[in-house]
Amino acid sequence: MDALQKRGGRRKLKKSEVRLLLMALPFVLFIIVFYYAQLFGWLYAFMDYKAGKAVWEQTFVGLENFKKLFAHGSRFIAAFRNSMIFGVLGILTAPLPAVFAIFLSEIRNSKIKRTIQTMSSFPNFISWILVFSICFMFFSSQGQINQILVRAGILKESANLLSNADAAYIFQMLLGVWKSIGWSAIIYMSAIAGIDPELYDAADVDGANRFQKMLYITLQGILPTFFVLLVLNVSSIANAGFDQFYVFYNPMVSEQLEVLSTYAYRIGLGNGEISFATAIGMSQSIVSIVLLFTVNKLAKKLTGNSVI
Repeated sequence: MDALQKRGGRRKLKKSEVRLLLMALPFVLFIIVFYYAQLFGWLYAFMDYKAGKAVWEQTFVGLENFKKLFAHGSRFIAAFRNSMIFGVLGILTAPLPAVFAIFLSEIRNSKIKRTIQTMSSFPNFISWILVFSICFMFFSSQGQINQILVRAGILKESANLLSNADAAYIFQMLLGVWKSIGWSAIIYMSAIAGIDPELYDAADVDGANRFQKMLYITLQGILPTFFVLLVLNVSSIANAGFDQFYVFYNPMVSEQLEVLSTYAYRIGLGNGEISFATAIGMSQSIVSIVLLFTVNKLAKKLTGNSVI
């Protein structure tokens, strides 16, 4: 009997398909509970939140909390600017994992290849608190790097890179690249593994060298993956990571490292202005949604690849 037997105009599910649906159900419930159900909390952005009262007992204030975003004394604009700067820097460095994956795939020695891949992926599993401790040990005023440079006569006095406002953007960008490049390259390695080997054989017959095969076969093969990930990166341009900037935050670089996520945290939990913090987070999400649909439409028109 045909597996696609229909009853009453509906396809009958096989037992294996039912099992797969049941296996996926916990993850679907997880997404609903921890992502979509949380949207109920957006109601507090339109309320004057008082702790201990239910949402229907709160005082409705309309758009007052959103007006405070642009009021005198608000740091929303500065936090939004920093989020956009780090987002743009992330987009500019987005090709690096792809380039790293291409060159990694060209290594013929499997042991060396696995070693490099493991070492480059390992930083992704290190918490930002530990990363800060390592940076403090090497780059603070009394850090090892400063002491070596001072003893060598390269620097006259120690320089604290962690409190250098001029280098804050670049330094944080480099830390982000170091921490994520190996892990992000795994996706491109999977895309490279899916390229038809016969294309390389045909290129060998045509006399193409390794660089030409990288340029015209490997690179072309991962471009669809790159554009999909680029769309996702652009859509999250306003969602600068909380952990990184929270642990590296200090008064000397506060103007550079105050992003929307840390600003909402300080306003909400630090100052107790839950409604205002909700308005900040809601604005951040709206910007991301608008960017996602806009960039997705442009990508589909220009490249034919899209996320939605």
